[in-house]
Amino acid sequence: MKHTFRLLPLAALLSTAALAPAVAQKLKYPKAPAASEIYDAVEKPAVPVGGVEAYAQYLADKQQYPTAALQAGAQGTVTVTFVVEKTGAISNVAVTQPVNPALDAEAIRLIKGGPRWTPAQHRGGVVRQRTTVPISFEIPAETGTAAAATPAGTSAEGPTTQVVKPDQPARPVGGTETFFAWIQQNQKYPTLALQRKVQGKVLMEFVIQKDGTLTDIKPVQRLGSGLDEEAIRLIKAAPKWQPATYQGQPMKQKMVLPVLFTL
Repeated sequence: MKHTFRLLPLAALLSTAALAPAVAQKLKYPKAPAASEIYDAVEKPAVPVGGVEAYAQYLADKQQYPTAALQAGAQGTVTVTFVVEKTGAISNVAVTQPVNPALDAEAIRLIKGGPRWTPAQHRGGVVRQRTTVPISFEIPAETGTAAAATPAGTSAEGPTTQVVKPDQPARPVGGTETFFAWIQQNQKYPTLALQRKVQGKVLMEFVIQKDGTLTDIKPVQRLGSGLDEEAIRLIKAAPKWQPATYQGQPMKQKMVLPVLFTL
């Protein structure tokens, strides 16, 4: 038994030595990844063409806050998952952490309309990779949105007001898409902004009066180079809205909307 006990480790060492070339061969020549397989973890992840910072800037510049979401005061972070194909194209775009239907749809639009990606690499080959991107929507705290005030009475100090939520929020005649289409069609890009290659969004605040006219128009997030003035001009010239209603009666309502400028 003692002699046998000493031979067993030697046999094991010989077996290991015999297997070593095969193991080395597997490490040196790995099996090629499956053509259609989608990876969650890879050796070299996919990245946006131009870099992560440029991609984040794209998301910020191209974001159009949906009117319905602004009216509802909806904000938060929408998590979008998609597949970066071997060509760098985007597919299988889906919301995995929804916030609001309008915000979810805008997040999907941003991802689908974004730049191409540099595809992932794994085991020496280009592969498909599942990627997740969070897209944040935040209403400026200093402006709020969809806020409306109606007279509530008088006091020794003078008239008082009460903030109420409309039964039916104000909305553009013809719908949100029609309104933004009008903005794009009637936009005149300022010469100075063109020369400086300035683009982005001007966040505009205004009040929809009881008759649907737009008043108290002012930018609350500026770009400069003449873009703020152009955004003011557009909102002033915009078609009337259907006013908000409360208990069946029209009422004033404050609104915040982005005016997008792209070169």
